[in-house]
Amino acid sequence: MFEIDRLDHFVIPCRDVETICAFYVRVLKMRRIDFGAGRVALGFGRQKINLQPAGWVNTMRAKNHFEGTADFCLITQTPLDKVMAHLDAEGVALEARPSERSGAIGAIQSVYFRDPDGNLVEVSNYPDEVVAD
Repeated sequence: MFEIDRLDHFVIPCRDVETICAFYVRVLKMRRIDFGAGRVALGFGRQKINLQPAGWVNTMRAKNHFEGTADFCLITQTPLDKVMAHLDAEGVALEARPSERSGAIGAIQSVYFRDPDGNLVEVSNYPDEVVAD
């Protein structure tokens, strides 16, 4: 028997890898990771998001590998009012204002927006983990 500890990475199929990489580096302050033969990923904490051209056949991938099909949640300790102010300053429109949702370990507060390919990005925090400035 074994137990899963954490998520290491996941893949986002992209219409244009460079456009998506630049968006996440600029808007969410992720770090660009170049690896392998011209591969690109986004690093944050102890995780990463691999970026692949949509429909790419030169690797093992999901059966349906299309841009705009990702929907994921990222956790921050930053208060959501500051997250929203930052998104506004970056010209990113909200899909949904803060609302209570169900996270992996309890209730979270979330805001939603879309990246340039239309992927739904949820940025959330657990109220007990918010760091006030």
